[in-house]
Amino acid sequence: VQLQASGGGAVQVGDSLRLSCATSGFIFSSYVMGWFRQAPGKEREFVGAIGLKSSGRTQYADAVKGRATIARDDAKNTVYLQMNSLKPEDTAVYYCAAAPVRSVFYSLSAKEAEYDRWGQGTQVTVSS
Repeated sequence: VQLQASGGGAVQVGDSLRLSCATSGFIFSSYVMGWFRQAPGKEREFVGAIGLKSSGRTQYADAVKGRATIARDDAKNTVYLQMNSLKPEDTAVYYCAAAPVRSVFYSLSAKEAEYDRWGQGTQVTVSS
């Protein structure tokens, strides 16, 4: 099982970034995919999640709502996080994670414990 996040870097306030998370070793299409981030000295927090392709559902944390878009490509086993209008407070290590869908009534959880597969993280640094 592997989740490889990439696309981070050092950017300026107002810039955009697209993070990618390429996965392997599990049935990607059957998993909710989430993005989390951890800023220096802070706990890891939920950024957003995307449901199965058939639902098209997404959910975002208030801190990124309107600036973030999560998309998935099941053919490539890859999930993306597009972040626009970046702010210094977006500086963090960004992690992708996968949560198994156990029911047709599944939710897009913001809880880390619901995700059983994690990537190694990619650093995003936003400077003014």
